[in-house]
Amino acid sequence: MNLDVHLYIHNGSDATKLDQILTLLNAMNLQEKKIMADLSALEAEVTNNTTVEQSAITLLQGLKSQLDAAGTDAVKLKALSDQLGANDTALAAAVAANTPAAPPATT
Repeated sequence: MNLDVHLYIHNGSDATKLDQILTLLNAMNLQEKKIMADLSALEAEVTNNTTVEQSAITLLQGLKSQLDAAGTDAVKLKALSDQLGANDTALAAAVAANTPAAPPATT
C-alpha cells in the first residue's frame, strides 16, 4: 500500500500537526505489516489443514475398500488387522510431527 502525503507548513504550529500525522502513519504502516504477516500464516495453515484432511479422507476410503474386499473372510480380516497394527505407530508419529504447536498466549 502506498500513501503519499504532501504538506505545506505555513507556521510553527503546523509542525506539531505534522508530527502527529507522521506518528499515525507509522502506526498504520506497522499494523498493516502485522496484518499481512498474520494473513500469510493463516493462508499457510489453511493449505496445510486442507492437505491433511484430504490425506485422512483418502486413508479412510482406502480402509473401507479393504474392509469391503475382505468381507467375512477371517484370514483377510486378520491380515488387514495386522497391517493396521503395524501402521498405527507410524501414523500416530506422522500426525504428531505434523500437528503445529499451540500458539503462545497473548496478553
